[in-house]
This record gives sequence, C-alpha cells and structure tokens, in this order.
Amino acid sequence: MAETEQEQAKGTTGFLLEMGMLKRAKRSGWWIAGVKDPETIAEHSFRVALIGSVLAMMEGADPAKTALLGLWHDTQETRVGDIPHIGRRYLEAAGNEKVTADQVSAAHPAVKAGAQRIVEEYENGDSPEVICAHDADKLECLLQAVEYREQGCSNVQPWIDSSVAKLKTASAQSLAEAALTMTSIEWQQTYLR
Repeated sequence: MAETEQEQAKGTTGFLLEMGMLKRAKRSGWWIAGVKDPETIAEHSFRVALIGSVLAMMEGADPAKTALLGLWHDTQETRVGDIPHIGRRYLEAAGNEKVTADQVSAAHPAVKAGAQRIVEEYENGDSPEVICAHDADKLECLLQAVEYREQGCSNVQPWIDSSVAKLKTASAQSLAEAALTMTSIEWQQTYLR
C-alpha cells in the first residue's frame, strides 16, 4: 500500500474509532429532566435513522437516504458534546459542517466528500428526505420522553411538547399522536394473543 493510501486508511479508521465515542457519550439534555442514566448519542441516532426510514416510506421519500441523514446527524457530538438547547444560547459553536470537515480531514477523499455532503444536506437541505430526517429526530426525542415518563421521570413534558410542535410531516404528527396514547410495551400485545 502506498504511503498516501496508508495515510488515508489511517485517517478513515481514525474517524471510525472516533465514532465509537457516540456509543459511550450520553445525551445530556435528559439530565436536566432528571433522567439518571440517559440514552447514548449512538442509541438516539440509531432510532432516528430507523424512524426516518419509516417516515420516508410513509411520505413517499427515499428511506435509505433519509436513514443515512439521520445516522449522521449527530456525529459531530464527538467533538462538541451534546449541548442541551438551553446551553446553546451561551455558546458560539462552529457549525456541524465545519466539525464534520475537521473530523474527516485525513480520511479517504471519497469519505471526506461523502461525509461533508451528507451533513451539509441535513443542515441546509429542504428535500423530503431532509424533512423526514428532521422529523425523525424530533419523533425519537418524543418517544424517548414517553419511555422516561413511564419510568417515573415526570419532568419530560417540555421535551414532548417541543417535539410535537416542530413536526412537519403528517406521518410524523400521526405517529406522535399514537405514541402519546400508547405504553412503550404495547407493541408486544400482538404477540400475546
């Protein structure tokens, strides 16, 4: 392997190792609500990608592209952390596009270009896939809040309310309405019959 190829392989692998931090980093906004052991950023991003693909199917958008946008939407948090909304008013942070550019600066050129394109589209696009990915982020927050509320954390209503208020697609609004009338284990009822 040529030196440049080896450097690119190391740069790309370094990025992948950095993404492992998302499996350990907690979503900090939930601490404000009193959740003692909140979900990780990776757990959140996994369900965002899955929800995004479902919303895209329901809305007639591309499920794979929507899932990809959702999967990448918080990758920058390895560098800047998960800053709760209340904290953002006090910080002047670099945009997610800048953080991603730094994260993949030593990666293979195709990875570098692809990562930057995905994050740029999520942050600034207006396609049906971007709208579904943003709705998926809000819907995942709502679902997580419902689950935490069931576990006894009574301070999550503001997360539910703000998530519902920001949903744009009819499909996401419909799923949110259903989530607010169900328990988190109601899904298994179909298997108990």
